[in-house]
Amino acid sequence: MPGVYQESVDRLAQSAKESQDLGLTSVILFGVPDEKDALGSSSWSKDGLVQRTLEAVAKEAPEILRVVDLCFCEYTDHGHCGVVTPEGEVDNDPTLDNLARQAVSLADAGAQVIAPSGMMDGMVGAIRDGLDDNGHSGVPILSYAVKYASAFYGPFRDVADSAPAFGDRRTYQMDPGNSIEALREAALDVAEGADMLMVKPAMPYLDILRMVKDASPVPVGAYQVSGEYAMLHAAARNGWLDLDRTIEESLLSIRRAGADFILTYAAREMARRLA
Repeated sequence: MPGVYQESVDRLAQSAKESQDLGLTSVILFGVPDEKDALGSSSWSKDGLVQRTLEAVAKEAPEILRVVDLCFCEYTDHGHCGVVTPEGEVDNDPTLDNLARQAVSLADAGAQVIAPSGMMDGMVGAIRDGLDDNGHSGVPILSYAVKYASAFYGPFRDVADSAPAFGDRRTYQMDPGNSIEALREAALDVAEGADMLMVKPAMPYLDILRMVKDASPVPVGAYQVSGEYAMLHAAARNGWLDLDRTIEESLLSIRRAGADFILTYAAREMARRLA
C-alpha cells in the first residue's frame, strides 16, 4: 500500500514520534514476526515483537496512546485467527485462553488499550478476566465487535503476510448481508466488558455503523481498511480522483455516519493536510 510499510522496532518508534508531532493521539500496533507456529505463541512472548515495540514507543513518543491489535492471524503459520483442529476448523474455546494470555503479555509490556479483532465468541469476557486477574483492571478493551468477512482486506493481508493458508474466515467473521447480527454481537461484547466497539470495514458498512452507534452505550469507532485506502490511491494514480479531497470526503462520511473515532492508514496524510 502506498506509504504503508512493515517497520522495524526502532523505525516504528520514530514513526510514532512523527505521528505525535503531527498531533495524532494514538497508534495501533500489528506484529509481523519472522517465526510463526500453529498457535501463534510468539504473540505472548515477553520478548515478542510488539512487546519490544511498545517499550520503544513509550520512550520515543510518550504522549501517544498505545493501542495493540489482539489476534493470531499474523503469528500463526496457517494464517487463521486461533487454534485449528485436525479437521481444519478454528476451535473457539482453546483460542480464548491464548487471547487472554496474549492480552496480559501486551499489557505487561505497556499496552494502554487492548483491541481484540479475531471475532471469537466470548473473547471480550475472557480477555477482561485475564487482565483483571493480572493487575490490569484499568486497561480498556476496544472490541472489533462488528467485523465482516470482507473482500476489502486484501492489501493488509499482503503487508502483514496473514492470508489463510487454507479455507477462509467466514466461519467466525460476519456475513456481509446480515445487519441484525451486528447489533447482537455489539451488545454481547458490551455485556462482557468492552469499553469501546469497532465496525470494520467502514465505508461499505456505513449503515451498520449508524445502527451500532444508535444502539451502543459505549463509544463506537470505524476502521477504514486497506482496500478502502488502496483503491483511492490507485484511482488517484490513474488521474481519476483528487487524492486529498477524496480521502477527506471518505473520512467525513465515516464521521457523519456516527464514528466517534476512525482508524485509517491515511491518518498522517490527513494530519499534514490539516496542519
